[in-house]
Amino acid sequence: MKALVVDALASGRGERHATRDAIGAGPRAVVGVLGKAGVDARIVEAEATLRDGLPEGYDLLFLSGMTSDLISMRKVASLWRDGPILVGGPATADPEQALRKTGGEVAIVGEGERTILDLLKGGLSDGVVPDREALAGITGIAFRSGDHVAVNPLRPAMTRREYDEFEPSIEAVRGYSLFRAARVYVEALRGCSNYRRARFDVECGVCGRCTTGGLESRYDCPAGIPPGCGYCSVPSLFGPPRSRSTGKILREVEGLLREGVRRVVLSAPCFLDYGRDLLVEPEPLTDPRSPEPNYTEVEELLSELTSLPQMSDGLASVMIENLKPQLVTERAATILGRYLSGTPVSIGFETGSAEHGALLGRSSTPEETLTAVRRLRRAGLKPYVYFIHGLPGQSRETVDATVGAIGKSMDEGAERVILYRFQSLPMSAFSGFPSAPPNVRDPGSKRIHDAAARANMRSKESLVGARMRVVAAERYPKDRRYIVAYPLKHGPVTIVDTLEPLEGEIIDVEVTGIASERMVLARPVAKF
Repeated sequence: MKALVVDALASGRGERHATRDAIGAGPRAVVGVLGKAGVDARIVEAEATLRDGLPEGYDLLFLSGMTSDLISMRKVASLWRDGPILVGGPATADPEQALRKTGGEVAIVGEGERTILDLLKGGLSDGVVPDREALAGITGIAFRSGDHVAVNPLRPAMTRREYDEFEPSIEAVRGYSLFRAARVYVEALRGCSNYRRARFDVECGVCGRCTTGGLESRYDCPAGIPPGCGYCSVPSLFGPPRSRSTGKILREVEGLLREGVRRVVLSAPCFLDYGRDLLVEPEPLTDPRSPEPNYTEVEELLSELTSLPQMSDGLASVMIENLKPQLVTERAATILGRYLSGTPVSIGFETGSAEHGALLGRSSTPEETLTAVRRLRRAGLKPYVYFIHGLPGQSRETVDATVGAIGKSMDEGAERVILYRFQSLPMSAFSGFPSAPPNVRDPGSKRIHDAAARANMRSKESLVGARMRVVAAERYPKDRRYIVAYPLKHGPVTIVDTLEPLEGEIIDVEVTGIASERMVLARPVAKF
């Protein structure tokens, strides 16, 4: 039995233009589960299959992508000639749409590891879709049943110990063309601790359960409002945080480094939730503010990883991404700075208005976010700040506050502003709202966009003359006299003026100019 896992994440209509250097953790987790069950599986990129065709000799097709990737996923599915098609990833938060638009037979919703094993036991291991009776008994799936789609109940989140039993495939990373230069995501934990609820234009009785109730009671909302920030579906899909053991993470990172990976990102909705679940066991971690970070677990993990030879020699890097502002205590910032100095780290504002943030279900205030930016910068990190334009409730007042917060965050030491357009996500509190229009069609959103663009351009200009260590990736398609490279510790896309065949190599460069808001120009100064 052989399975093909096609990673369509961020492929859109069939070609990745942004985040070409990102390799998510999900498809490797799927290959790991399949391998554990004795199924021979490999990963290919959707872009490669649409260019070169699907490899032959496979019995099962797994498609992974986001809602924005459904067109690409449908194109890949159209190339498949025989055997079941299973769909997974964020796109299946709306499983009926995912199956309808891709032509798949089964959608895997939420955590997929145990669901895949149940499907294999039900008949999928023989290369056929289990019969309707078997499918009806498997939680966490939707499937075609005649001319309609049957949606089963969501599978309960695994316990921490169950989650830690599964190990993603390491070798499957070879299926990505840029794996030696890309950011390869390694799950540190799964799930989100923000079980507050959005209160904008929803029937909320303000019972206080999700802010002051016990950890168990926060699970359920009498008004049926999904947990978390209104624009996010992570708590609904994956439940509260569960941390992987340090030993499992370390073993996976060591294996990836042996394969030639240079840039590792510890994936988590909030890295400072790592180990917090251990402090409240056996109850679920549904409070985004208390207890404080598990400083012992965080430090042990970072100490082990940064002591690996490739990391300590400066030939590989470990990074983190998202942090909840209220968990960035002075002690937490000091620990992060001790092991991740010079590394970008992202922290969410989303809106500059405290009142707006509370209605959105945010667990922190703009002032707490500014304090976190200041602490992280003082500790030697490079904070990136997130904002979203077009959110429900956006008004002239919230736009004014958001534009002001962009300026204040840069004053406090933010390195970059990352701006998203609000997208309505299934299984989020705002699933019934329309997605926001492009910023050019909304004056308020345009003001936020322009403020972010100005801040980023000023930040880029300060890089001219600086030296960075980068990993060369591929020839720049618009001008092959240059090579595209990515900073070892993340940062702006770097266009290096060189004809040398340096793909996959680590080089030091000097920034010579600004190509755009997202890219800088550089010249090589040393090779390793």
